[in-house]
Amino acid sequence: MSSSVHDFALPDLGEGLTESELVAWRVSVGDRIELNQIVADVETAKAVVELPSPFAGVVTALHATPGETVEVGAPLFSCDTGEGGGAGSVAPGAGGVGSAAAGADAPSDAEGRAAGADAPSDAERPEPTLVGYGAAAERGPRRRARPGVSAGASPAVADVAAATASIVAPRLDHGGERPRSTPPVRKLARDLGVSLDDVAGTGERGLITREDVERAAAGIRAPSRAPGEIDSSSAAGAESFGAPGTVVGAAGAAVGGRPAETRIPIRGVRKHTAAAMVQSAFTAPHVTEFLTVDVTATMELLRGIRDDREFAGRKVTPLAVVAKALCLAVARTPEVNARWDEEAQEIVRFGGVNLGIAAATERGLVVPNVKGAERMTLVELADAIGALAETARAGRTSPADLAGGTISITNVGVFGVDAGTPILNPGEAAILAMGQVRRTPWEHRGEIALREVMTLSLSFDHRLVDGAQGSRFLADIGRILREPGLALTMS
Repeated sequence: MSSSVHDFALPDLGEGLTESELVAWRVSVGDRIELNQIVADVETAKAVVELPSPFAGVVTALHATPGETVEVGAPLFSCDTGEGGGAGSVAPGAGGVGSAAAGADAPSDAEGRAAGADAPSDAERPEPTLVGYGAAAERGPRRRARPGVSAGASPAVADVAAATASIVAPRLDHGGERPRSTPPVRKLARDLGVSLDDVAGTGERGLITREDVERAAAGIRAPSRAPGEIDSSSAAGAESFGAPGTVVGAAGAAVGGRPAETRIPIRGVRKHTAAAMVQSAFTAPHVTEFLTVDVTATMELLRGIRDDREFAGRKVTPLAVVAKALCLAVARTPEVNARWDEEAQEIVRFGGVNLGIAAATERGLVVPNVKGAERMTLVELADAIGALAETARAGRTSPADLAGGTISITNVGVFGVDAGTPILNPGEAAILAMGQVRRTPWEHRGEIALREVMTLSLSFDHRLVDGAQGSRFLADIGRILREPGLALTMS
């Protein structure tokens, strides 16, 4: 490989994350790219992140396929920056992943790597810095190469080589090696929640087939056969391995008389959320208090803002008003805006409010936060919350927006729910849940009238916040929502 070809190692995208899943490539082998051009989307444990290139040049290899998990420090793609000129570079316009060789006279990147031509050592190869994310992480262990395939070969070349090797190579023991299968079979295994490490291949020379994965998903042992015997089973034929009348070997089929199951791998945002919630629930002693409030005056305020020309195009919601009320109440009860430092045995009180807003997305729950929320006006806070929500729904929340939260709000009212017992975000002392606004018969000025009513639920860490402090904080928020004008008297 030419000395002008550099590997881009996947960096740590925030808070010590050790791996990311490749969602999609934005480039192909042979594409010419510019500095800071987005080359891939990867999903961390918190969000989908766009990766910009620290190089300008020609893409010579892609080292992962969409859906594959890549460890921090492992090579993601290679780029010829044009600083030298030798074997291993791919001319602009060459075919993408899965295409044939770039040209009859141009050796492929895989051939260049296999030959080892001019290949610098890892110590000699310069380590790039991911633009916009600080220094690159230390290089971690590379993914193990498949037998007979160079570690730097493109995924398509590696898959073809593996399929070919399955015909001529002896059957592999999985110990220490990657189980051999085709990309569609690996995708099926991911969809069914099956680990290929636990599947015995019944294809030619131990290749794992679609039927092997389907049997594993159904909990059926693979049929025994003599070495070298051709496996002719199919999804339909797999029925003979189960109990009479039980269909097995197909996704969604009934197993052992139980209703059909769908297995969903736990990864990405949902995996991180699950771990964080378990940690919070079993380390912080939660207390939850409830307060039902007549918010008719707040809703009238919002209708007035909506009809005011000065605020045309600005979306001010009940969530924004609750967020503003929370910031004002924090100033009177700072104990709720704090964290517990177990190692130092100290309560750390935050000097400002980075307000987390829980957002439900297709990938799971994320809680980006508005930095310096206590300094914002109501309309500024509404704009900031709207921007965070839009970015979260698009799956583009940045690691910086997810880090550093001090206290949070979750809006369960948008789902038609009145109240709940929210779980604290780790490292925070309180979280407020706001329920839906209902028109309810309510006592008003000595009579019964239809009023707009909301229930607030406050969970707090009883190590940091005692009952009186939590109650005062919740009551202050309720007073502001009941009569927004009272905010002018609070300090």
